[in-house]
Amino acid sequence: MKKLVIMMMLLAFVGVNVAFAADSYTYENSKGNITFNHKAHQERLGDCAKCHEGEPAKIEVDKDFGHNTCKACHKEMNGPTKCNDCHKK
Repeated sequence: MKKLVIMMMLLAFVGVNVAFAADSYTYENSKGNITFNHKAHQERLGDCAKCHEGEPAKIEVDKDFGHNTCKACHKEMNGPTKCNDCHKK
């Protein structure tokens, strides 16, 4: 019984950490990696359609998307807009 309780606690701990890890995504880039906190953006914007077209799904982020969509929104919402604000080496 003791082993079962320990195993359940371990699985719960791992599950919580996996759930938190899914809130952030890191995109590799030669100018510095970009870490995107999905939960923070979701809470701030409250509207999935601002980033996602149609059904919400993982977005293929490239230079055009990042600079056109993200940076434009950051300007509008007073978010970071300097290169080193998002690109971290």
